[in-house]
Amino acid sequence: MEKLSRQLIFSLPNGLTIIRILAIPVILFLLFYSGRAYQFITALFFLSVAVTDTLDGYLARRRGMVTTLGQFLDPLADKLLIVTALIALIPARGVPFWMVIIIVGREIAVTGLRGIAVSQGIVIPASNLGKYKTVFEVASIFFIILNEDYFGISFQPVGMGLLWVALIFAVYSGIDYFIKFLRQIII
Repeated sequence: MEKLSRQLIFSLPNGLTIIRILAIPVILFLLFYSGRAYQFITALFFLSVAVTDTLDGYLARRRGMVTTLGQFLDPLADKLLIVTALIALIPARGVPFWMVIIIVGREIAVTGLRGIAVSQGIVIPASNLGKYKTVFEVASIFFIILNEDYFGISFQPVGMGLLWVALIFAVYSGIDYFIKFLRQIII
């Protein structure tokens, strides 16, 4: 039994999650290098790392490798990647700090709420709104990192437009989580 649980802890899905965490300092380091080549490499690297979020969950469920460690680390890795990238983009690309504060505040509030819910025996599963929020966050960060014109298209405004959409989903999904929680405790 111990060998099986050790294999699950050191599984490919958990490895992908850990890679996502370890990639954060590399992304932050590359983000502050100037030049189109570095911006392009950083944006692709960020996108590649962000995509592992979908892959690790899929592999864990598909192969029956869901672990308590993975259930803890996966959302933590996602939040660390998105939040640190957004915070770094304030000085690196001029992302408005108030937008980042709202998104980060929502993450903290929803994580706290879900923790309280679990302690009360209430499970609030991830919502599709939250998943859409994450997709728009990743896309916006990717385009904001690119920052310059490529192929005659200025990607900075595209990234900022997507960040506005992510912000709307963040607020709306945050409210949705709180409503779901309140319905559970009132019933």
